[in-house]
This record gives sequence, C-alpha cells and structure tokens, in this order.
Amino acid sequence: MSVALPSTPARLSANPNASASSPHYTTTRRHSLYGTEDRIILDPGSRVWKVGFSGEGKPRAILCVAPEGSLWNVESFAASKRSDEREEEERVLEHRIQDRLRSVFLDSLLTDPKSRKVIVVEHPLMPLHVKEKLARILFRNIQVPSLSFAPSHLLALLASGRMSGLVLDSGHLESTVLPIYASRPLFPLLRTTPIAGARLTSHLRNLILAFGTYRSPPPLLGAPIPPAPTRVALEILTPTLLEEIKARCCFVGESISGEEDQPADDDDAMSLDVPPSSDTDMAASDAEPPSDVFSSIVPISEAQAVALEVERVRAMYSRHTDATDLHFRVVPPGIVSHAPGASTRGTLVIPGWVRERAAELLFEGGDVDEKSVAEVILDTLLKVPVDLRKDLVSSILVVGGTAMLPGFIPRLYTELARLLSSPASNQPSSSTHVPSSPPSSSPPQTPTAARTRILSSPPSSPSSIRRPRYDPYAPLRPLAPFISILNNPVPPLTASSTLAGANAGKAPAFAPAILPWVGGSLAGALKTGGEEILRERWDEAFEESLEPPLSPLPAVIGQDGSSGRRTGKRYVDILPDWTRIPLSVGAPSVALDLSSALPPGTPI
Repeated sequence: MSVALPSTPARLSANPNASASSPHYTTTRRHSLYGTEDRIILDPGSRVWKVGFSGEGKPRAILCVAPEGSLWNVESFAASKRSDEREEEERVLEHRIQDRLRSVFLDSLLTDPKSRKVIVVEHPLMPLHVKEKLARILFRNIQVPSLSFAPSHLLALLASGRMSGLVLDSGHLESTVLPIYASRPLFPLLRTTPIAGARLTSHLRNLILAFGTYRSPPPLLGAPIPPAPTRVALEILTPTLLEEIKARCCFVGESISGEEDQPADDDDAMSLDVPPSSDTDMAASDAEPPSDVFSSIVPISEAQAVALEVERVRAMYSRHTDATDLHFRVVPPGIVSHAPGASTRGTLVIPGWVRERAAELLFEGGDVDEKSVAEVILDTLLKVPVDLRKDLVSSILVVGGTAMLPGFIPRLYTELARLLSSPASNQPSSSTHVPSSPPSSSPPQTPTAARTRILSSPPSSPSSIRRPRYDPYAPLRPLAPFISILNNPVPPLTASSTLAGANAGKAPAFAPAILPWVGGSLAGALKTGGEEILRERWDEAFEESLEPPLSPLPAVIGQDGSSGRRTGKRYVDILPDWTRIPLSVGAPSVALDLSSALPPGTPI
C-alpha cells in the first residue's frame, strides 16, 4: 500500500518584491530605484487632508487636521505683525505639519516613506511658505525619494475626462475659479472670493444664536416637567459641533424669485410704511412732500433697525421653506451633574429655515470685494478670450468640500442662468417721469410751430433723464444657452443647446470633495504627476543656500530667514510657483548689475 506524501505548496508569486507593492493591486513592477509603482497622493487642505495610493479610486484616509478652524490662513502671517510673532507662528505651523505628515505615513498608510514617491495636490493659492515647509519636512525629516506638485484644478478636470473647462473649487477658506484650456491652466485669469466654508460656518453660528433654542438636560431621567427652552449659549456651539451640523443637517434650497422676495401683506410679514409716489408729471427734483409726512415718522435706533431687518428676513425665509425643525442632541460643556439616572445630553433645536437658507450666503452677490460663487465664475469668463468662452462655459466643474452640500450644484446652475438671462433691469432705473409725445388725436403742427415749441420748452434736468442700469455681464448673455455643469446631479430635462445637453451631468460620479485627489491618483498611475524634485537635488540646493554669495550683495537680497546669513540662492526656488513670471530673453539681472547701476564710489 502506497502512502501519499505531502507535496510542497507552490509559491503564489515568484517575484521577491511582491511584499513591497500596494495591497490594493497585484502588480509588482518596479519603475525606480526607490520604490514601487504606486505613489503616495497627498491632498493637503487648510482643514482636511486626503491621502492614499495612486491607481486607487478613493483615498485611504480623510483626516481633519484642524478641528478648531484651519491649519493656516492669510491673517496669521500678516505683515502688520511683529517679526517675533510671525516666527513663533511659523514654528508652530511647522510642528503641526510635521506631526500630521508623520501620522499620515505611520498611522494611515502604514508604509515606509523612503520607498514611495509623493505627489502633492497643490491648490493654486497655497501660501509659498506652507509649500516650502511641506517640501522641507518630506525631504529632510521623512526622507521621501522624490516630490512633485500638480495643480488641484487640473487634476480634478483630468478625473472628469476633460481637457478644457472652468473649475470652481469651493473649499474652507475661499472659492477659486480657474479656467483650463487644452490641459493648460490659465493662472493669470484666476479669480477668488472669500465666500466659502469658513464664512458659511460663521453665518450658521450667528443664525443659531439668534433663532435657535436649547433645552438643558433634565435632572432625572423621565422627569415629568422638561426644562424650559432658553437661548443658545455660545459655549455650546463648538467648531466641531458646527461642522457636524453643517455637514449632516444643512442643505441648499431653491432660489426665491424677485416677486416672492418682497414681504407679503399679511400680518406675519413686516413692512415699512413708505409714502406713496406721486403720479403727477412733475420731475422728482421739483416734487415737495407735504409737511405732515415727516411728522408721522418715528425715529428708531440702529439696533431697532437691525432687529427689524432680521425679523423681515426670518419671516421671508420661513414662508419659503418646507424643512422641519431639527432636534440635535448635544453635550453641554462643563456639565457637572452625574446623579443616578440623569441625562448628560441637552437638545439643540434648529429651525428648518435655518437649515435650508443658511447657504444663501454663498449666492448673495452685489459686493465688490466678496462676490458670490456664481458672480466669480462670470467674472472669470469676462477675462477669458472671446473665442474660448463657449467651450469653457459648457464645461463647468464644481469641486471642494463646500460643494458637498445637497443642492449646491443645481442652485449654482440656476443662479448662473438667472444672471445671464434677459433681465428686467434693462428698463429705465430712474423713477422720474419723462413727458410723453403728444397723442395722435391732437391736430398736426406746422414745422415752424414745432420748432418754436421745442426752443421754448425748458431744458430737462439730468435727474429727469432715464438711464439704463449698468449691466456688467452683457457681453456674456449670448452664452446663456450653453451653460452646463459637468457633475450636475440633476441636469435640466430639456437642454437649451446641443452642446449643453452633451456635457451636463456627464462627469464620473465622484464626490466633489475627492475629485482632485482622484485626478492625482490617475496622474500617478499614468506617471504624469508633473516635474519631479529628487531628494539629492533638494539637498544640493539646501547646501548652496548656506554658502556665502560670490559677489557682495545687499543684505535684503538672498537672505536666509532662519540664520540671517547672506545667501546667493534660496533652496525654495526649485519649487514650482506659477506666481514667478520669468523675465524675457535678454532682460538684465538686478543682482548682477546692481554695482554698475550705482554711482561710482557708492558703498554696497
């Protein structure tokens, strides 16, 4: 009788480098001396970071790196601050970035950073000192082999399968619009507005403080008399709670038309008593109000005027909402009641109209410095060459965390169509009356009599001439039928043009917040992540920055901020920066020709 001997199991893979590849894919091809084919894609935002490996369809981890606000902002590094304050803030920022990057590699990705190339999804308005700190920590502390930067707007358009388009990135600190044509970002045409997630959070906090109510936790579970509702305390609305309310409870409602925007004549609406306008044919400058008009007006204080306006807004939005009030369970800060059977959670009551109409801040325009997201798109189109406008307006892509609000993209399409529609503002804006021509039933006048009538009539004053209102978007009105948003979840049923119907809603169904990261993952898989900066090149540039310059230069030129030594070249100059416009061929160098430009005998 033969006994079956156990056979040696066959190896599943003969490649000794199989353990070095990403567990998401079975490919083990190596493309460089340092690491495997899968690169690390890092999308560092001011509040949320997204990290993962190239070739994957979603990030491995989404980290909130600044729960209390933002990791950096423009105000933190204002020039008005003292040098010691700025240095302290930069040291704190560098320490926080270093901790977040170590957590990314060691806790989230569980990979050796020395064997992975890194692609950084770069926002066009990322501060240069933040980019420099990222590169210095990745090279000298974490020791990645190479680093490359790629524009976030371009990567988002790549993920949607397009080469040309108008990309709106509505993030935490700002909303930015960048036109891209034939895969070339048109950075000089970039437009931005501070109306974004941080401003929405602040507006939501003010609305809850003004109109929300709070019920404190009962002393005993099942108490017969619940606590009376009170005003919401500021300590309850922590930044973490506000972000949770904004992400889980808020949405964008439909637009309110101009007629519905006016208060109704019922008892719930509040309106101010205004004297009726006169129907006579006299000019407005010649009309004098009766003496008893001003005697009936009661003066009110500024606080009362603000209260009346707030109440008017509440009444208007309450009539145009179907959302229900939300009862949100919260833990009040500093609670000390730990009696047996006692509840430690209070109830925050948020009105339904606040949930729906808090996002109206994003679409209310009219301010020169703080334009709405729809207006900043049209302002960008005004700067674009005329022959590119039709292609760009039919390929609008919306990305960013604020764009994740339900109803944001359909409302944006409605606002764009409203701004480019034929407005009623083309009618004369002045309320003065211009005398009309004589009726046709009047007897005909001879030329001499008509000339005498014209010369004898008094000249009309400038205030009596009706002038049309200024229309800033008049050159863009022919583009109204071609408006389409690539990732619109609810595209219009009837397309206004063939081009708009072919593009609306045709982008892949990725979440707007991760579209730039998905584009970076695709670029890493295709090995098109931009120009790579090797660690050896960075080390050489860093060593050169510590050497003294070859020629004497003023201390302000090429100065190293960390040591105060004069340097001939900054190592941060090897980082890509679209704000540095190269000089034309043959332009003189200021640093080299400084001595010849000064008068003879002038000390340098």
